[in-house]
Amino acid sequence: MSTPDDISTKPEQASAEQPSAQPWQADARVAAVQRRTVRVLSAAQIVGGVGVGVAVSIGALLAESVAHSETYAGLARTAMTAGAAAVGVPLALVAQRDGRRTSLSLGWLVAAVGGALLVGAAVSRSIPLLIVGMLLFGVGSATNQQSRYAAADLAAPHRRAQALSIVVWSTTIGSVIGPNLADPGAAVASALNLPRLAGAFVLASAGMALAALLLWGLMRPDPLMLSLRYQEAEERQEREAGTRAAAAETDVAQKPRSTGTLRAGLRHLRHSPRAAFAFTAVVLAHTVMAAVMTMTPVSMAQHGSGLTVVGITVSGHLLGMYAFSPVVGWLADRIGHLPTVVAGQAVFLVSAALSGMGHGSVGLMMAGLFLLGLGWSFNLVAGSAMLSEATPAPLRPGVQGTTDTAMNVVAAVGAGLAGPLMSWIGFGGLNAVAAVLVLPVLAFWALLVRAR
Repeated sequence: MSTPDDISTKPEQASAEQPSAQPWQADARVAAVQRRTVRVLSAAQIVGGVGVGVAVSIGALLAESVAHSETYAGLARTAMTAGAAAVGVPLALVAQRDGRRTSLSLGWLVAAVGGALLVGAAVSRSIPLLIVGMLLFGVGSATNQQSRYAAADLAAPHRRAQALSIVVWSTTIGSVIGPNLADPGAAVASALNLPRLAGAFVLASAGMALAALLLWGLMRPDPLMLSLRYQEAEERQEREAGTRAAAAETDVAQKPRSTGTLRAGLRHLRHSPRAAFAFTAVVLAHTVMAAVMTMTPVSMAQHGSGLTVVGITVSGHLLGMYAFSPVVGWLADRIGHLPTVVAGQAVFLVSAALSGMGHGSVGLMMAGLFLLGLGWSFNLVAGSAMLSEATPAPLRPGVQGTTDTAMNVVAAVGAGLAGPLMSWIGFGGLNAVAAVLVLPVLAFWALLVRAR
């Protein structure tokens, strides 16, 4: 089989810690499907990610306008987070049974329905409709997160992090556009005779529905199903010495026989140190980011920073989270997933030091928050790639969904505790606690190195 440049399996190009590419991953047809899959996923992330950006910036405002209460503004954020956490595993189970195409398309479609319900809540001033809409709209965040794994299903091991990082990077565009849809949304609302804030959710729902259509119509063959078919064919070849297995792509629509269960995935996390390390790194990184990010604007406001300065600082944080992810992916494939995750811990420590010692310094706070986002990117990209690499294909969806659910739940708890912690020990103390959360990852890393 031919070996195109973009999936070259030369040993000197692969990290020493990563397995070599399987023969089917070097096939030109697989490479073509992989390139198309990444392009489709990226396009869906852009249009669907707009809705995620709207949720962050305008969701609380819509809730407050419907309920006329600041309490419901906070409840809206909680409901969206709960919606994202609740569907992480179900979406993964759908992917495990029917493939990524079905799972991701369904996730974006449910989120689009949630956006439509929020428009209805704005019109009817219905609080129950608002809560249900927020829960369903939160499914978009979970779908956005799980899309990164689909980019890694067909990727060669030494290109896995880079493929995944491109999909993560695509989120940058949606996260920038989404928060700025208030004015265009107002124009849409005026044309449709809707409440002003409802217009942004009309646009967000349209974007999410378009993402569902793109994935359903264009992500063929399904990358997870195709990878499982190829692996089954190679297993048959090994079992039937001298017998050539049928080409897997001729039957990609057929469901693979060897599908894992959620219980098997959890058992794998308990018995695979590398998968458990990746799980720990991703969950704790998301918690560190959520806790510090939640209280940074509050701390800056307490020291006299205006909304413009706070907005620029948050934009710098988003830049750190997403804009450099392709560089992080290249680095992870170059030096290895494990060293890149450890480098992310070092970035977190520097971020905590700068932010914790800022004492009202806008420059230090900006630098600290940027590095907070960059450290998150190191952990998410390299950790997610490492999780995929350390988990057998039939078990991946369940393990990945469990990881995303855990990171959303634990981060929500961390963000909820961040306020009381800051009131008790100050913003510097909060950053010190965030730095302490780095220690379990470093200790786990030391154990892995010692065992190796």
